[in-house]
Amino acid sequence: MHLLKKIPAFLLVILSFTACTTSPSISGKIEGIEKENATVYLIQPATFQDVAASYLGKIIDSAIVKSDGSFRFKHLPTGKEPTLLELAVQPTGKTGSYLENDNPKEANYMPIVYQFGEPIHITAKYNEFQQSFKLDQPSEINKALLALRDIKSTAYQTYLAEKKWQVEEGDELMAKEHAVLQYQKALMEFADGTMQLFPALVALRWVSPEKDYERVPEFLVDQCNKWNKTQPDHPWVKQLCKKSEPENLPVLIGDEFPNIQLPMMTKDTLLLNDLLGKKLTIVDLWASWCAPCRIENRKVLVPLYNEYHEQGLEIVAYALESDEAAWKAAATRDGADRWLQASDLQGDDAPFLKKIRVRTIPANFILDSNGVVIVKNLHGEELTNLVESNFEK
Repeated sequence: MHLLKKIPAFLLVILSFTACTTSPSISGKIEGIEKENATVYLIQPATFQDVAASYLGKIIDSAIVKSDGSFRFKHLPTGKEPTLLELAVQPTGKTGSYLENDNPKEANYMPIVYQFGEPIHITAKYNEFQQSFKLDQPSEINKALLALRDIKSTAYQTYLAEKKWQVEEGDELMAKEHAVLQYQKALMEFADGTMQLFPALVALRWVSPEKDYERVPEFLVDQCNKWNKTQPDHPWVKQLCKKSEPENLPVLIGDEFPNIQLPMMTKDTLLLNDLLGKKLTIVDLWASWCAPCRIENRKVLVPLYNEYHEQGLEIVAYALESDEAAWKAAATRDGADRWLQASDLQGDDAPFLKKIRVRTIPANFILDSNGVVIVKNLHGEELTNLVESNFEK
């Protein structure tokens, strides 16, 4: 008390104001909790791969939700740089770092960016945590994250919600893949358009929480190139660019397709470059046991081959087979024996797949006359339209 008397009153006011304005806090209120049976966790992803990933982020604090729905964290990052955090709500006793990613409406977490000294107050509903998540006076970067959340929710409702595909049916499996890609494109467009690193990286991780970018590797490369220009020293940018190195991704659009030796159904071994069509080549990956592949053979590739082969279209098919008799029978039955067929007869362990770094079929690469990939993984009507447009020029 004696010391305080020596400090002028106006200095006490300044000190008090400074303490209030720099005191960090993250607090909020969660609606829809009938009793004290929920805990909110504050999770800090240590790496790019940890973002939006269950069990990987570090729990730096937790707070039991009180009977009035309120909570407050006490232990926050002290660094001066903005930090990406995730708030996750769980029934008390459930693993805190579990993040629900299957359905945005049921997602139990929300990423935010925390800047030391800036208080954050949130409101949300317990059973629709991510979808209902709101911030009082959000910063620009958190506004971007909220906008991304809305884009994700709308895209999910548009393309995936309540869809029940019978994936054992070839047409339905391809329809599901197309719908997933449309959902991903909405997130990719956001990432391409924003100049905020953390929201872009969250979008990138929401594109595939499973970390599988086989169908959209060009997006990964584009994001690496974009952020490498502006923030090359950020550790997460370095991790992103490591993941987007050529040896980690399938052959990209714009790449020259590898001139691989192919063991043909005719027992010859031929180089791919010697098989290219005069104008267009479809390198088609298929298997006798792959229902959508078989449908594509009969409904799409046979008509295209019949119409355009003499004009410069070639199809080089590679089959993931271990049974030669089954391969030949399926090709004959589908009419696929009309075009070039190759297989190492080593099933999923095929050397060809390893060289082009592909794990999922059906897949295809459409090459120009020089063997450069101009587009890939087009199926059905989209593939037909692409081929027709190239021969109508």
